[in-house]
Amino acid sequence: MELKDLQKKVDDWIKKYGVRYFNELTNMAQLTEEVGEVARIISRTYGEQSTKPGEKLDDLGEELADVLFVLICLANKTGVDLEKSFKSRMEKKTKRDNKRHHTNKKLK
Repeated sequence: MELKDLQKKVDDWIKKYGVRYFNELTNMAQLTEEVGEVARIISRTYGEQSTKPGEKLDDLGEELADVLFVLICLANKTGVDLEKSFKSRMEKKTKRDNKRHHTNKKLK
């Protein structure tokens, strides 16, 4: 599925179930909250942080999907075409970094 399709799918969902988009500040706060949930899973699964007794971690894929959903809401609310912006960003990164990582001794 392409980004434009995801943006439409989220927009359709918001119109059917969400009544309206939250404002930009609320979306930003929600995005931060969702990224925090991803960070919690990563720090306990791959990092040095341990879980509390009886703590069950949420599914990483589900939490990443929550991040994507809120990110798309924010893009839709502010009129950003994510597909166009992503393509542009990838072109810029490719031009700028096409040799950078291959010559980084830290990555060898």
